[in-house]
Amino acid sequence: MNSRSTARSFPLTGESAGVTLREIPLPPYVTAEDAQFAVRAVVVHAPWRWSGGTVCRNDASPHPCRLHRWGTRVLALRGLHAADIAALIERGDPAAPLPPRSTA
Repeated sequence: MNSRSTARSFPLTGESAGVTLREIPLPPYVTAEDAQFAVRAVVVHAPWRWSGGTVCRNDASPHPCRLHRWGTRVLALRGLHAADIAALIERGDPAAPLPPRSTA
């Protein structure tokens, strides 16, 4: 019997191996509290220009980091458009109230 472990191969999806394994799971339904956490995540983990490229303002990991991606997905599930999320980031207030849901 061989004592060496076998390397597991992952399908190539254009992202580094294992990125999808590290995604933060979405809640089954988005509550107001989840949405407020998501606002905080996208504002605190906003993009920041650096000499090596765009990084997360909070932890200097490549942008978008896990929490920024999670927050963006939660806010999209809550009904916010990309422009609404960008306005929240521009405002820079992690405790900002959510804009009203669009009816369209």
